[in-house]
Amino acid sequence: MGKIELDGALQSFLNGFPYLVTHFGATLVMLALGAFIYVRVTPHDEMKLIREGNQAAAISFGAALLGLAIPLSVSMANSVNLFDIVIWGLVTLAIQILTFRVIDAWLKDLSERIENGETAAAIFLASVKLSVAAVNAAAVSG
Repeated sequence: MGKIELDGALQSFLNGFPYLVTHFGATLVMLALGAFIYVRVTPHDEMKLIREGNQAAAISFGAALLGLAIPLSVSMANSVNLFDIVIWGLVTLAIQILTFRVIDAWLKDLSERIENGETAAAIFLASVKLSVAAVNAAAVSG
């Protein structure tokens, strides 16, 4: 590799690194915000249940995090600037959180079933969350 190529690569890195840090940081903040909101809208205490060894809660919350992260990552990958990332990221978060509320209303006793450690309910909820996340991500990517 010649000196000119190395200089160009280094300059490209130096120019792009601040954007990477900013975009990555903003997306992580939105992921944390989404997780915070999610644990507030669910009637059960995921972290308490997980600490107690409740596998259903771990499955459900793990899928919630992935369900938030998947469309956020696609939003970041397809956005042109920080404002674009934030706007589309917030839209994807709202869709994912609404998904839980819809499934919770549909299955009526979902929270109780998670608290009781019913993995069947947790797996179904996880599947819905991840399915909606995939469609949500595709919609954001255009």
